[in-house]
Amino acid sequence: MQPQQKTATSSQEDFEIEPNEELIELKKAEYAEMSTSDKIADKITTFSGSMLYVGLHVIWFGGWIIFNLGWFGLRPFDPFPFSLLTMIVSLEAIFLSSFVLISQNKQAHQADKRAEIDLKVNMVDEKETTKILLMVAEIQEHLGIISNSENAIKPARKITDIRQSAE
Repeated sequence: MQPQQKTATSSQEDFEIEPNEELIELKKAEYAEMSTSDKIADKITTFSGSMLYVGLHVIWFGGWIIFNLGWFGLRPFDPFPFSLLTMIVSLEAIFLSSFVLISQNKQAHQADKRAEIDLKVNMVDEKETTKILLMVAEIQEHLGIISNSENAIKPARKITDIRQSAE
C-alpha cells in the first residue's frame, strides 16, 4: 500500500478577505472628519440617486401637469407651457448638480489619499520582496544549489525608481 501524498489544495475560503477592523475604523474616521455641509451634500446626493427620488418626481411632475391642464374641472395656476414648473425644476437641477460636485470632490480627495497609501504600501512591499529574493539567492548559493534563475533575479536586486516608473 502506497502512502497517500498530501496535495496543496485551496478553497474559496483561502482567498476570502474578512472585514478589516483597521479599514472600518479608517472609514469611520474619514466620515467623522467630514464637515456638516459635506455630510448633507452626501446624503442629498445619495437620495437623489435612488429610485424613490425618481418615483417622487414622476408623481410630482405628473400631478402638476394633470392639475394644470385643467382636467377634472380644476383651475390651473401654472397653465401650459408650465413656466413655474420649468423654473422650479431648473433651480433644483442647479442645486442638485452643486451637491453632486461637492460629493465628487470629496470622493476624489479620498481616492487620492487611498492611492497615496497604496503607493506607500507597494513601495514597502517591493523592498521586502527584493530582500526575500536576495535571501533566497544567498540560501541557494550557501547550499550549492545551481539555479538558472540568476538572470531573472538581477533586475529585482535594484530598487525601483519611482520617477522612472511614473514616466
